[in-house]
Amino acid sequence: MGLKSVQYLLLTATVAVGCTSNGRMNDELPFIDVGKNYPEKELSITDFADVTYVHLSAENDDYLYKGRIQYVTKNTLVVYDSASGSILFFSRDGTPKSRFNRLGQGAQDYLSSSTRISTRILYDEDSDEVYVCSDVADCMQVYSSTGEYKRKVILPQYTKVFSIVSFDSQSFFMFSENFHGFAFNGGDLRDFIPYTTYYWISKTDGEVLDSLKLVSNEIRLIIKKDDFVIKPTLERLSKGMDGYFLFNPETDTVYLYKKDKSLSPVFCKKPLLRDQDPMVVFFNMGDASKYQFFTTFTLLDGIVNDNFRYYYRDKETGEVFRQKIILPDYMGKDFSFIGTGLSYEEENGAVIEMDLFQLKQAYDENRLSGKLKELVATLNENEDNNVFMFVHFK
Repeated sequence: MGLKSVQYLLLTATVAVGCTSNGRMNDELPFIDVGKNYPEKELSITDFADVTYVHLSAENDDYLYKGRIQYVTKNTLVVYDSASGSILFFSRDGTPKSRFNRLGQGAQDYLSSSTRISTRILYDEDSDEVYVCSDVADCMQVYSSTGEYKRKVILPQYTKVFSIVSFDSQSFFMFSENFHGFAFNGGDLRDFIPYTTYYWISKTDGEVLDSLKLVSNEIRLIIKKDDFVIKPTLERLSKGMDGYFLFNPETDTVYLYKKDKSLSPVFCKKPLLRDQDPMVVFFNMGDASKYQFFTTFTLLDGIVNDNFRYYYRDKETGEVFRQKIILPDYMGKDFSFIGTGLSYEEENGAVIEMDLFQLKQAYDENRLSGKLKELVATLNENEDNNVFMFVHFK
């Protein structure tokens, strides 16, 4: 057993406190009842946030992209172009800064072909270090913002990274699916570890500094059919106003984890997952000033169907509504806020991409107003990138 494994065993804390205690609901926490038909209520983004619009300028074809903003710092926007595999850097006003492409199969490349780079690009602006991790890699590759290779950060054994954030100057905090002792093809479900693991890992070399487990109460969101395993991919970590939200749908619980490493349950779902057939899974939450936003889906035979529901809760009154989020500058357009998309590094807010073709159509139909209308008037849907709305929570 290596040093990292020893440290992992010594430092791991297992947390079982949540919305379920001997199968009973913790009535002291706010909750959503997914068996209830909540009414839809219109809510304007400007009721809880200030809005700015940013267009990522394309000086030439090198800065045209298909993809979305991956990471936001005080001065920089980082974009992954899914068409070419390039990583692009823009200033906060949308001006191109630099780009590089290290897509490939080499020792200093990030993975290509069928693999994807999703929310696993992080950028430390002070050290000019870009951390790139695909969803099947056992490491993060580290580059400068111009593509100079720096090093490789080895991830903990038996992990598959879905969510990762910069915890402090020395470490990352990440959620991992842990598949130790389990084989995808022909594996025994009894061997599947019934907990969710979060790790603190060193930014220098990936050393496991500490870890945290949330138990699942023996509920497994995984089903074996014939010789194959079906398992939905769930984001379980997002930034909140006072720390990080940790999502543990197996216990119908959302936890708040703070920088001082304190952990407390803050939200529940009912009925409990163990009492539902089919199961309605509550899998994320975002905190936006006066409101909380969250999402559910229904799990049928291990398959995530299309029955996604988007809700928001008024924190002052406790009332829950189905989302109908509008933007006064964009008449006739509804938005859905999901918890895991509501944060970026320096501030508490959301980054929402708006399709330029749809914006130009709305412009022609006189459905745009304000600064959004002024910006769209200057753009060409065949030659320019999409527009991003930055939502800064009040």
